[in-house]
Amino acid sequence: MSNNFRSNAEIIVKANVTGEIFECKEGLSFWGGVDPSTGCIVDVHHINHGNSLVGKLVLMPTSRGSCSGSGVLLQLMQNGLAPKALIFHEEEEILTLGAIVSDQLFNKKVAILRVSKDIYSDLATEDTAEIFENTLVFGSKTIKLWGLDTETLYLNSTDRSMLNGDQGIANKIAMEAICKMAVVQSANELIDVTKGHIDGCILAHDANLIFAEKMYKLGANVSIPTTINAISVNLNNWENQGVEPDFGNKASRLANAYEKMGAHPTYTCAPYLLENKPQRDEVIGWSESNAVIYANSILGAKTQKHPDYLDLFIAMTGRAPKAGVYLTENRIPKIEISIHLPTDFDDSIWPMLGWLIGDLSPNKIPLVTGLEMTSPSDDNLKALCAAFGTTSAAPMLHINGHTPGKVYSIPSKLKNFNITKQHLAKLWNKFNYADLRVDLVAIGSPHASLTECQSFVKFFDGKTVIQTLKHNYNWTRYTIQSKK
Repeated sequence: MSNNFRSNAEIIVKANVTGEIFECKEGLSFWGGVDPSTGCIVDVHHINHGNSLVGKLVLMPTSRGSCSGSGVLLQLMQNGLAPKALIFHEEEEILTLGAIVSDQLFNKKVAILRVSKDIYSDLATEDTAEIFENTLVFGSKTIKLWGLDTETLYLNSTDRSMLNGDQGIANKIAMEAICKMAVVQSANELIDVTKGHIDGCILAHDANLIFAEKMYKLGANVSIPTTINAISVNLNNWENQGVEPDFGNKASRLANAYEKMGAHPTYTCAPYLLENKPQRDEVIGWSESNAVIYANSILGAKTQKHPDYLDLFIAMTGRAPKAGVYLTENRIPKIEISIHLPTDFDDSIWPMLGWLIGDLSPNKIPLVTGLEMTSPSDDNLKALCAAFGTTSAAPMLHINGHTPGKVYSIPSKLKNFNITKQHLAKLWNKFNYADLRVDLVAIGSPHASLTECQSFVKFFDGKTVIQTLKHNYNWTRYTIQSKK
């Protein structure tokens, strides 16, 4: 998670653009945070809510949140509503990969730059800037931009065979993208992975379908056991559930495309609930932010938080950049967050803690202390990890007393933050400001486990649901099968 730049200004995806500078003062999840049909920030909790990114040179420390942000950027590009450039001063992979795919497969470009904090701060004081070839011009300054150099990356004979196109155009495209991301992540080589998990299966926009069907037509096929994330419809019954035919057909085509490429039709955002979940120290290639954080933090497996689309490329090749938390030295905590619990609390405290921990560690792996005397269930930890992933870009956290084994060493001095009952109360009020009327209750994000389903049944025993209230429950079919 360090700023391991090869220079003080890099251009990762090239495009000649001139435009107005817009600064996002904090990281933004494009998934759920940007409307792909307008290009506006729709995250009501974001400091820049309501602003448009269309045609801007957007400054942002880094992105955060869902791996699906890459797909949102691709859809913005398809709609002609994307920023002209994204300029980061910290490590960023999700939007970067979306821009690489847009350029590589569809010849639609958004410039991606990573610059030093000093250059970033100077840019933030200007109104406009220009990116031309390998230069960044703003005010009275002209900054040289260094491009990606994949020639220094060590590749084995199979990697080179794919890169040269000997194993088909689809594998060539996949390996090219993996190599570019390896350089972005400062990797020196690639690493074998044993399992894959593909995230971009929900028909959030047409870009996911366009990408999947294009890769299938090019001959893509997974080479390792690969699971599929949640999808948008019940494949066997959507016609009887009032789903619009156009949406239902597209959503089905999207799921079928990944099945035809060899992925297992698991359809869950909680693959760690499946029987064949990763083991401690197993090297896997997952996307889906909550699953990645749970796998690293609770199971002790090893995976980067791979962006949507890169997950398919990794599943096709069985290879990933050997960087980030694949390396033991990068799994060490950088800050400590001490929890001061109230005397009494219920299950709602776990997602609240996850949100607050992530907010205090937007791009650093934290060590969480103060929970040693608690006994969180797997469901509690699932809720904490999922909420952490909404506010932090980090792919894992350490929970003292609950992290499996001694998988990290604690530095002698860590910057310390505190979470108190006052912080919890403030957050509770922040998320409970709306009208008291409830129109919809949605349960199962991430997918509900068997024990959660049993708790819901017990809660509803003898009670009547208000007829005007809509309710939605989501769980993996394997949860139901495990009860049969």
